[in-house]
Amino acid sequence: MKAHSKIASILLVLSFLFLTACGSGNGNEIVIGVISPTTGQSAKMGQDMNNAIQMAVDEINGKGGVNNKKIRLVFADDACDPQASTTAANKLVSENVSAVIGGYCSSAVLPASGVFNSAGIPMVVTAANSEKIPENNYKNIFLLNSTASAQAQTATNYMISNLKGKKIAILNDNTAYSVDLAERTRDAIQKAGGQVVLYESVDPNASDFNSVLTKVKSKTPDATYWTGYYAAGGLLIKQFKQQGVSGSFGVADGSVDQTLIKIAGENNAEGVFATMSPLPQFIPGAKNWSKDYETKFKQAPGPYSALSYDGMRLIIHALEQAKSDDPNAITGAIAKTKGFATFAGPVEFKANGTLTKSNFIMIGVKNGQFEMVK
Repeated sequence: MKAHSKIASILLVLSFLFLTACGSGNGNEIVIGVISPTTGQSAKMGQDMNNAIQMAVDEINGKGGVNNKKIRLVFADDACDPQASTTAANKLVSENVSAVIGGYCSSAVLPASGVFNSAGIPMVVTAANSEKIPENNYKNIFLLNSTASAQAQTATNYMISNLKGKKIAILNDNTAYSVDLAERTRDAIQKAGGQVVLYESVDPNASDFNSVLTKVKSKTPDATYWTGYYAAGGLLIKQFKQQGVSGSFGVADGSVDQTLIKIAGENNAEGVFATMSPLPQFIPGAKNWSKDYETKFKQAPGPYSALSYDGMRLIIHALEQAKSDDPNAITGAIAKTKGFATFAGPVEFKANGTLTKSNFIMIGVKNGQFEMVK
């Protein structure tokens, strides 16, 4: 009996080790984690990203998978909240995922990336772009969206050179992404010889911004730049127009969505400018893809759908190059990526995990739609 008991104990331990080594999969699948907001104010953006990631996986699985294995996605909701994102990240680690994709809000990506770094799991970030993310110097975190410094410079060039703006007001919502971008834009404007006449933080959950807009109006700015998200951004635009504040109103990439125009009202949103990575409708090679997306999900792709689709394709490419689903091997393959073709152009990363070339462009609202600004 003792011998049988000892053998049973050994078998139990071996079974546990086998299950651990295989992760939550069955040996014939590769498990990839997806972290994004599917609750809260940014839930739409998270679902847009998730749809595109699922689309890329469905396509590769339909062809037999990668390295003779099918990919299975595990989704985790970070709610664009630091605490929720930590819980979501730990959930994915417990699922023994081989890699993670997603990340819309920088405030949520910052703590989550620390969890993934500690676990040695690579993450491809397809939206969040606070400079604080690469400043952590995690070797397994890669940003497919250009960072805040590139966006700040793009915004500054447009406001000072194209709009001939000398007096600029900057508004942020106190989140990591928004503050980082606001600070970098302020510094870039001052370096370019412009004047930041007002720099203010607002509560993104408020519904009345007339108090801060009264301050903005008193400064008679040539342009006002909002670095927060679309829910508050739409209300700011609406009340900005109602107050008759001087100058143009612009938003950063966190506000670029048709929902912004709906909240603001089409007439109020007309002429609003925005800094953004290329949207699918502006990319010749993405037009057919956009139609396929719309057919599959019965809605148009969101602003970060194309980047999320390409981010998943990048992970698939890394799996193929590494010929392994080991997290370290995937990290190494992504780091060595050169010239990987995406809708926004070839991808290559610096040592800190950021793109070697900025992908930010200027767009604007015309007749209720976002269009390229020439």
